[in-house]
Amino acid sequence: MPELSLRTLNRTLLLRQKLNERAAMPAAELVRHLLAVQGQEPNWPYIGLWARLTDFRHEDLVRLLQDRTVVRATTIRRTVHLSHAADYRWLYPTVRPAVEPALRSTYLRDATTGLDIAELATAGKELLAGRTVARRDLGKQLAARFPGREPSALVHALGIVRPLLHDASAGAWGAWRGRSVAVSLAEEWLDAGVDANPQPETLIRRYLAAYGPATVADIQEFAGVTRLAEVVTRLRPELAVYRDESGRELFDLPDAPIADPDLPAPVRFLPAFDNSCLGHRDRRRIIGDTDRARIAKIASGGVPFYLVDGFVHGRWDLDGSTIRITPWHPLSASAAAAVRAEAERLLPILVPDAAGAISIRS
Repeated sequence: MPELSLRTLNRTLLLRQKLNERAAMPAAELVRHLLAVQGQEPNWPYIGLWARLTDFRHEDLVRLLQDRTVVRATTIRRTVHLSHAADYRWLYPTVRPAVEPALRSTYLRDATTGLDIAELATAGKELLAGRTVARRDLGKQLAARFPGREPSALVHALGIVRPLLHDASAGAWGAWRGRSVAVSLAEEWLDAGVDANPQPETLIRRYLAAYGPATVADIQEFAGVTRLAEVVTRLRPELAVYRDESGRELFDLPDAPIADPDLPAPVRFLPAFDNSCLGHRDRRRIIGDTDRARIAKIASGGVPFYLVDGFVHGRWDLDGSTIRITPWHPLSASAAAAVRAEAERLLPILVPDAAGAISIRS
């Protein structure tokens, strides 16, 4: 089995994630390639797409959400992601086994103990039939049917047992705290409905195309789905197999490109929870363990970051109309100039109607 160095894995990830060179492709095609784009905070996907595409505009993603080409819903890792509608149909049943345990979480236990989950699913279908309803209103209506239970927890539980999609406005660019999210039944929102059966083989192949080579643990970490080892074993005859520097087996599609370790890696500014940084159990191919611990200590992994030479180098924040850059490692003069130049390209995306500034902390 060929051994792949850490730098080779880094450059291969950049190549597959469209981060070594911006791609001239439609935004919908990129969303489909990435499989699921983290969208817990509505603005982050816009920055992630901008970092990867040659000519991305805010209205490109807005249009995709409005015409239902891209949907916003809870999928992988029990969190909100954007997916192509065609992928959501099979992705939802595939990751549902990882979502259902949330019904037993501390947050939902009081709302669901003694509750007939089938009755909740039926009630939700009746209340949402032919309608898009704000979550707070849906919670009140569910609480009227199931008295004594917390309304928001009932909505959360309903979203676990029945596929719900967010209204397009929930994913619009702009201020988001306090924004009301409205939901619809996925089977009505999508013309073809939702598939009945999971497709773990499809999940693995699609993951490897955008994140491989990877271990079984990496695949499970990305999807939040366990027991994929036996599926990988079935697929093994049609997969390429490598080893990393630690001797672990890495699986990949046989025709997927492996990058030259000397592939140029330009500076990139990325959103919090970007796919590139959350796609593996072992994330050293893009972020060192010390910096990963630093991010977790700051905000459980939820800080926007930037890359220098292909690896996470520091964080950035938007303070009013100023991008404030905090390096975690020394910046050479040439690297500092490249960081500033990329930040200047990002400014019009963040503050399109105002003059902005850039501050690099020493």
